[in-house]
Amino acid sequence: MNPIKWGIIGCGDVTEVKSGPALQKARDSELIAVMRRNGELAADYAKRHKVPRFYNNALQLINDPDVDAVYIATPPDSHASYTKAVALAGKPVYVEKPMARTYAECRTMVDVCKTNNIPLFVA
Repeated sequence: MNPIKWGIIGCGDVTEVKSGPALQKARDSELIAVMRRNGELAADYAKRHKVPRFYNNALQLINDPDVDAVYIATPPDSHASYTKAVALAGKPVYVEKPMARTYAECRTMVDVCKTNNIPLFVA
């Protein structure tokens, strides 16, 4: 089996000690790209965690052809828009809790993933 190559959007505290290391340690899983709006902080995170790629633009990470699945670890106000972009790119979505700010945003996320036959997971 080929490993799942992950990208992370949002490199905050939860990815430092929980999910980032877990994606690297899980069998058949590799963390290959991270994104933060601040490119210097993205580069620092990538260097410290031995992640080969970093971006300061989410769409660049989402459209990286080597990224198989995307973990969204940003504040909840951006979960719906990032989920839509990832689903439209044809990649599975793993979103940090809370899933979104409202039921309507959650419904939108579920619907866009269902329409595009994309799995949606919530941490």
